[in-house]
Amino acid sequence: MAALKFGWIAPVIGPPESDHVPIVQYQVEHILPTALRSFDSVWMADHFWGFDRKTDPFLEAWTTMTWVAAKFPNVLLSHHVLGHGYRNPALTAKMAATLQALSGGRFILSIGAGWRQEEYAAYGYEFPSVATRLRQLEEVVQICRLMWTEESPSFEGKYFQIRDAMAPPLPNPVPPICIGSQGEQIGLPLVGRRADMWNMFMPAEETDWIRKRDIVWRSAEAAGRDPASIEISATREAPLPTTDAESEQWRATLERWAELGISHFVLDFGHVTSTESVERFAAQVIEPMKSA
Repeated sequence: MAALKFGWIAPVIGPPESDHVPIVQYQVEHILPTALRSFDSVWMADHFWGFDRKTDPFLEAWTTMTWVAAKFPNVLLSHHVLGHGYRNPALTAKMAATLQALSGGRFILSIGAGWRQEEYAAYGYEFPSVATRLRQLEEVVQICRLMWTEESPSFEGKYFQIRDAMAPPLPNPVPPICIGSQGEQIGLPLVGRRADMWNMFMPAEETDWIRKRDIVWRSAEAAGRDPASIEISATREAPLPTTDAESEQWRATLERWAELGISHFVLDFGHVTSTESVERFAAQVIEPMKSA
């Protein structure tokens, strides 16, 4: 079984309950110095505005991640997840290579097909069908890996092309690519063919999860890959525990996830205002699970 990892989602939105200060800014000062002693990775969303009120502050994902990377030098860094259509593929590759260099090799390129059509329209981006966006994503992944490993790569795809797209310094190590997807016809087979890591929200029904996981594994085998080489992560949104009983519930849930093949738990606790519950989670959930 792969070593367990725990990821912390730092919200980039500033809702009324945080006095319209982006939550990640509060957490950097008051929460993350404690949390990131126990958590292995920090994640943040890639959108342009919030969901309840468009006027709430909402920080841009790459800029904010770079700021967090400089403040916390010992944690993995990932987005949850980038919409590939928001940025040119070659630019994405160059930005990832740069952050990999500046962070000392801690960056995970987590990327997906995108879904929020109104953002695409507002910012002037094309928004083709989901099937097309997923096929574009496969080309994005190919371009990134070429630009991270070759001095002067070119690529001629159906959707994207590069010509001698040099991106020095080449990242070392090459960033792992996490694909966020749950579509069973195109997305999950793409994960099996191309991804180093897979992320999705955990379905309510275990049978749904097992079916999706098995599609990834079969696709990996068909591509000549070892399914076990794909790190599986899953996301959960829920409050931190405040009692021993709640910690036991958390642990039971995550232990069952681990039995289903998940090894990287990506957790969104919302607007955390006290380190007490963070320390409880670390002592009663993270430490015993890792020890086991």
